[in-house]
Amino acid sequence: MPSDLRIKICGLSSPETVAAAAAAGAAYVGFVFFPKSPRNIDMETARQLAIGVPDGIAKVALTVNADNAFLDTLTATVPLDMLQLHGSESAERVSEVKTRYGLPVMKAIGIADADDLPQIDVYAEVADQLLIDAKPPKGADLPGGNGLTFDWRLLAARKYWQRPWMLAGGLTAANVIEAAQRTGARQVDISSGVESAPGVKDIDLIQTFIKAALS
Repeated sequence: MPSDLRIKICGLSSPETVAAAAAAGAAYVGFVFFPKSPRNIDMETARQLAIGVPDGIAKVALTVNADNAFLDTLTATVPLDMLQLHGSESAERVSEVKTRYGLPVMKAIGIADADDLPQIDVYAEVADQLLIDAKPPKGADLPGGNGLTFDWRLLAARKYWQRPWMLAGGLTAANVIEAAQRTGARQVDISSGVESAPGVKDIDLIQTFIKAALS
């Protein structure tokens, strides 16, 4: 029986990889707006890519501690369906962004051990979706996209929150089904796992991952 996982391919930067993700069955495509990331793109590039996304596939903008001035310009320039806050934004900031822009907000939460779990409930009160990711190493430049996993057993007894959620962190075609089964995830996010080099998405890897996740 085919999987009903919903898949997000994040950090896309070319028409070819966006088209490949869409054709293979991705439910979300993500664009990164964070200068330190090798996946960072400018707003005009993102606008052109977003225009080419087929109807029914959600266009998500990943930002990190972005201020209103940046988000004002971003939302006015790029046709988006969701904002992903991937920094240290507070619950209050999540609520403010939702109210100001009228778009669903996904809040990323980094997990390393059981001490990190309570914040999931905090953000579940305000975010439309949650992205449960591996916490970056201390001193890391990137808050996500590091190709790291965390102990999925931490989520095994906590499969359901009051918001839809997405599993990220070190996923590959080889482990995505196991990860979903162990955590109860119904949605998964991948970035570095479908790259041939940092920031360079590989069409074959995208297709292979989505096929595995949907098998």
